[in-house]
Amino acid sequence: MMDQFEMTRINDGSNRPPRLEIHQSMWAMMELEEELPLEAKLERIAGAGFTGILARVPEIDAREEWKRLLNQYSLSFGSHCFPFSPSDLSSHIQHATDMDMLYVNGQVADSFVIDHEAIDLLSGLAAVSAKQSMPFYVETHRGRITQDLIRTVHYAQALPNLRFTLDISHYVLAGEMTEKQEKAEHLLDTVLQRTSAIHSRISSGEQIQVDVGYSDALVARYAKWWTQAMRYWLQEAKPGDVLPFVCELGPAPYAIMGQDGRELSSRWEQALILKKVAQDCWKHVTVE
Repeated sequence: MMDQFEMTRINDGSNRPPRLEIHQSMWAMMELEEELPLEAKLERIAGAGFTGILARVPEIDAREEWKRLLNQYSLSFGSHCFPFSPSDLSSHIQHATDMDMLYVNGQVADSFVIDHEAIDLLSGLAAVSAKQSMPFYVETHRGRITQDLIRTVHYAQALPNLRFTLDISHYVLAGEMTEKQEKAEHLLDTVLQRTSAIHSRISSGEQIQVDVGYSDALVARYAKWWTQAMRYWLQEAKPGDVLPFVCELGPAPYAIMGQDGRELSSRWEQALILKKVAQDCWKHVTVE
C-alpha cells in the first residue's frame, strides 16, 4: 500500500527525470468538425504529439479495443469519475483494474457538502486512494465540493496530503476574476502548491471557455499560474514522477456557438495552442 506521500504522485517506476506529459481529453474530442470513431481520435491525438488521454472508463465490452488502441498509439490512460462517497471511488478503481490507469481525476460531489462533512469525505477518498495504490486528484471545479477558492483552501489546510487537478478556469469564472486580485492570488498559491495534474482551459471571467491566440494577454496570465504549479511540483518530484497536463476544451455549451449552430473556432487548433504553452511553461521551469 502507498504511504500518504506516495499516494499524491504518479510514478512509472523508472529512473527517468521527472517529466510533464501532455494529454488530450476525450470529452474534448466530441463533436469536432465531425464525430470520429475511436481509432481516428486516438490516431489524431498521438499524431499531434500528445502522450496520453483522460477519459471515463469504457464499458466492459469495449475494453479490449480501447486497450489495443492505446497500446498501438503509445498513449497512457487517466480516468475520470464523479464520487459522492469513498465507496464510489473504490468501486471505480476496482471496476477499471484492467485499464492500467495512471491516476484517477475526480469531480467530487457536491457544492452543498461543506465544512467538516466535506473534510471527512475528502479524507475518506484519500484513504481509498492509498489503500488501493491509485493516485487520486480532486479537480477544482464549480458545482462540486471545490466550488470556490475559500473553501478549497480550507480543505487543503485541514488535509496536508490532499492533491488537486488544477483547473483555474472555474475559479476565474466563479469569482469573475477579469483582472488580477491579490486576495485571490494568495489563495490560489495554496492550490498551486498542491497541484498534481493540470487541466487547461482559459476563461475570461465572463465565459468559461474562450478562444485565444498564442500571444494573447489571457494566455500569459494562465501560463504564469501553470508555470508556478509546475515549479512547485518539480521541487518535490522524484525520478519517474509524471505531471499530466490535459488539454480539456469542451463542446457546447462550453464552446461558444454561432447562430448557425456551429462553433466559432476550432477546439482542436486551440488545444494545440495550449499544448505549446504547456511545453514552454515546462521548459521555463526546467532550465531555471
